[in-house]
Amino acid sequence: MTLAAIFGLAGPALTPAERDFFREADPWGFILFARNVADPDQLRRLTEELRMAVGREALITVDQEGGRVQRLRAPFWAEWAPPLDDAGHGPRATLLRYRLIGHELRGLGIDSNCAPTLDIAGDMTHPFLQNRCLGRDADSVIAHGRAAADGMLAAGVLPVMKHMPGHGRAQADSHLETPEVTATLDDLRDTDFAPFRALADLPLAMTAHIRFTALDDVPATASPRVIGLIRDEIGFDGLLMTDDLSMQGLHGTIAQRATAAITAGCDLVLHCNGDRAEMEDVAANAGALVPQATSRAARALSLRHPGDDVPAAELLAEYRALGGQVEWPQA
Repeated sequence: MTLAAIFGLAGPALTPAERDFFREADPWGFILFARNVADPDQLRRLTEELRMAVGREALITVDQEGGRVQRLRAPFWAEWAPPLDDAGHGPRATLLRYRLIGHELRGLGIDSNCAPTLDIAGDMTHPFLQNRCLGRDADSVIAHGRAAADGMLAAGVLPVMKHMPGHGRAQADSHLETPEVTATLDDLRDTDFAPFRALADLPLAMTAHIRFTALDDVPATASPRVIGLIRDEIGFDGLLMTDDLSMQGLHGTIAQRATAAITAGCDLVLHCNGDRAEMEDVAANAGALVPQATSRAARALSLRHPGDDVPAAELLAEYRALGGQVEWPQA
């Protein structure tokens, strides 16, 4: 039975111990970070070896937003401006940007990207997040979020929208502590929830480790009420993963965090740091994908394809003509 988890790994090569663990645990997918990346040939070998370890075409994802949050960088890959800085060039430029990002990823065996960020940037949004957003109002985020998703899907890469049901009001970094949002439910419905509601047809999404005081006294990732709202009110019926369980926006042991997220209604848990002992705790507590999550996972994976055949040079020329700025690697 496939484990309801996505795992990271420690370094640029799969060790025999990791291979044996992944074969036994059988996580649904994998996530890569800069520590796993050296050069294109190495990365293609790694993605192939990860899939061989579990014996199937497992999803492999990464955070390649652009700006500060991109795991693949020069000299082998493009260097992008932060998403908020680039959004001023219009949704078409956003579509081209993420189509090009998808083109780079798909050629490496990476078939998912943890983007777009659908949180709404505000003056008080924590700096760790602010320029990763796609706009300062719901309509802008919806337009650019849809464009980003369409660009990645055209390239054969599955987008993961984040951070449901909205991280933009948070004034703390959920990597380090639990942010608390005190907005009323009506205000959240009118603003923060709107981009996720508009893009609820997307195949994959990620939760926020934020406590919404109008809804619950625990972070959204561990809140049955918030997960129920994501399903019933926002209308998302795709595969819902947690943000990284290792972040300190959650409390308790890794095992307790995994159990709480699955009990709350998340389909699977994300564990990123590659720590073997923690992954063993996740494997012991996350459980297998339940039938409904298995159906959602199959729907998501059915959208994978080799990517369109539009030359990258043509996409890049149009993107630059629209004002987009990127340091594109030389062939």
